Amino acid sequence: MSAQCEVVGKTAAGAPMSLFERYLTVWVFLCILTGIALGQFAPAPFQVLGRMEVARVNLPVGLLIWVMIIPMLVKVDFGALHQVRAHVRGIGVTLFVNWLVKPFSMAFLGWLFIRHLFAPLLPAEQIDSYIAGLILLAAAPCTAMVFVWSRLSDGDPLFTLSQVALNDTIMIFAFAPIVGLLLGISAITVPWDTLVTSVVLYIVIPLALAQAWRKSLLARGQEHFDATMAKIGPWSISALLATLVLLFAFQGEAILGQPLVIALLAVPILIQVFFNSALAYWLNRAVGEKHSVACPSALIGASNFFELAVAAAISLFGFESGAALATVVGVLIEVPVMLLVVKVVNSTRDWYESAARAD
Repeated sequence: MSAQCEVVGKTAAGAPMSLFERYLTVWVFLCILTGIALGQFAPAPFQVLGRMEVARVNLPVGLLIWVMIIPMLVKVDFGALHQVRAHVRGIGVTLFVNWLVKPFSMAFLGWLFIRHLFAPLLPAEQIDSYIAGLILLAAAPCTAMVFVWSRLSDGDPLFTLSQVALNDTIMIFAFAPIVGLLLGISAITVPWDTLVTSVVLYIVIPLALAQAWRKSLLARGQEHFDATMAKIGPWSISALLATLVLLFAFQGEAILGQPLVIALLAVPILIQVFFNSALAYWLNRAVGEKHSVACPSALIGASNFFELAVAAAISLFGFESGAALATVVGVLIEVPVMLLVVKVVNSTRDWYESAARAD
């Protein structure tokens, strides 16, 4: 890896957790309350915003999604892809969990809990939509917050960077087919034109713009790049919170009518996070990877690109859909749950490394 790439990798993976990131669950909860209140007492402006669509894409949300995603994608260095061969076992484990286990296990958990066990407690007309939201949430691995999780677990920064770059490359081609396949298996109608449009709008175009911006920033020096990253860092979460206010302004009636829905949707998400992180962690130990690789591997395997999930759910099913609500539940619980996973992998380091000492 070039010297510049290595510096960028360590900077990205070593960035401290900001105040916004550390208390994301608090901000999300406040946005829920704000959105519901505004939707109940001042519904007219939100109805106007909801009608601002082109080809089923809501323009205000589309803009917010770009502001949300692009600063995260600027951090991704595709020059790190050649580093994949340095951690073939860890990369292999993470890819297996991300693309062959997580989406399919979530589809199963959605079928088990939402369509069967919890069905009597949920609005029947939203069952399919809730399952679709869970599938969207699990179909794309995390690309931004995982840098924070890696730092907190003393993860290898170059592994984290190369894994994220590889996942982003795969996501361009695999996200739509996996979502389409699982929705079809779940007997949910797939609007393929909208699904492909979502991939282009929320993955391909933002990725191209972000990489062009990244190249321009690095051409002016590493210090300029770092200063710009620090300046635009709050943009992503601020845009996410604004999107959530809009979303909950439309979801207010459903939530007030059935407040238990959020707790029920959280159950399969929690199981999925704990199952996939444990699986990735154990598999890395089984194949003999270092703890500094196993930690980010487990965290990448469990966390979700919830910004993309929210955007795709709104485009595919609308603001007032159960799918949009399900993806937001993922946002609500992601930070505290992932911090718990970080604590577990850190506290079990001796257990993990005992296998190496035994050899």
